[in-house]
Amino acid sequence: MPTSNPNNAPVVSVSELTDAIKSNLSSAFSSVWVSGELSGVTQARSGHVYLTLKDKTASLNAIIWRGNAENLRFDLTTGLDVICQGHIDVYPQRGTYQLIIRKIQPQGVGELELAFRQLHQKLNAEGLFDPSIKKTLPRYPKHIAVVTSPTGAAVRDFLQVLTRRWPDIRVTIVPAKVQGPGAAKEIANAIDVCDQFTRRPDVVVVTRGGGSIEDLWSFNEEVVCRAVHRCSIPVISGVGHEIDVTLCDLVADVRALTPSEAAERIVLDQADLIAGLRNVQRTMGLQLMNRFQSARRQLDSVQSRPVIARPLDRLRREAMHLDNLESDLHRGGKQILSNANQQLAQIAAKLESISPLNVLARGYSVTTDKQDRTITDCRQVQPGDKITTRLANGSVVSQVTSSE
Repeated sequence: MPTSNPNNAPVVSVSELTDAIKSNLSSAFSSVWVSGELSGVTQARSGHVYLTLKDKTASLNAIIWRGNAENLRFDLTTGLDVICQGHIDVYPQRGTYQLIIRKIQPQGVGELELAFRQLHQKLNAEGLFDPSIKKTLPRYPKHIAVVTSPTGAAVRDFLQVLTRRWPDIRVTIVPAKVQGPGAAKEIANAIDVCDQFTRRPDVVVVTRGGGSIEDLWSFNEEVVCRAVHRCSIPVISGVGHEIDVTLCDLVADVRALTPSEAAERIVLDQADLIAGLRNVQRTMGLQLMNRFQSARRQLDSVQSRPVIARPLDRLRREAMHLDNLESDLHRGGKQILSNANQQLAQIAAKLESISPLNVLARGYSVTTDKQDRTITDCRQVQPGDKITTRLANGSVVSQVTSSE
């Protein structure tokens, strides 16, 4: 109870005064919009976010309770200019007042646009948009998995185009919410399921029809982008209309402008393919016929050549030539032998004319010493030497008695 001071003025306790201030402030500022710059942003383990709003001359402590913090679509960063809506509350233990924030939005840019920019910058820095990691779609897929709402118009448009272009293809619908609370988690889980199929699909399609940025926001959530990135199967994203671009589109291996275009990107038109094959067949037939006719003309030309038409003529000509060569060789040999005999006779006659035997026959002789050296000088012998004199018929051995 209040007590009186010496001046008979009422005296209240700290708690009573704080409660009175809290009641007055809460009543006076039950809903207020405040603009300022974020500073000292901290998220506690409880999930509550503590921060300070400030401008050039003042600062204000603020809290975002976990329930509201979990619904934030953008990151609270120091230096970000924001507008906050909430109420003023007093923290009795410290005797301070603070703003309990219920809504917060960035200044100068929309909440969703800022969230898009922040996540785009983060994923781009991690390389999730790198063209070098994009997987190539198979040319002739046999099994397609489609992550979408099974009751939406997008899946009907997709299937209509797909089955018209390639009627026999297998399609598995993996159902998931495509907008609203929990949709992003369902889409991510559905993409992960596709990677676990026993009969793995050749392509995964993530698609939905058009809508506002809020309707398409699930495809801008980080959980969806990371599911697309880690999927080992090629992923094609066909979300919204041509003007709509989501982060899921940028992470996917292939982006389609619409669900219908996604179907066109996946499979060829079977009718066009068959027509193309028929054109190829006709072209190949004409080319084969041309080559056959060309080969036939070459064969006729070869067959008309004498060596093919009358092969024995060449053999006969070569045999005659061989006979002529043999005759020429025989005549040449005889002529060479005759010439050799004549040359031999001439040489023999010359040798005969200069033969020592012929000289001996005319009464001459040849005397040699015991070393069979011809004696041409009396000084070559001494008295007592034996010498041999060769005559035209036989030889005489003598002993030198004297020489002059």
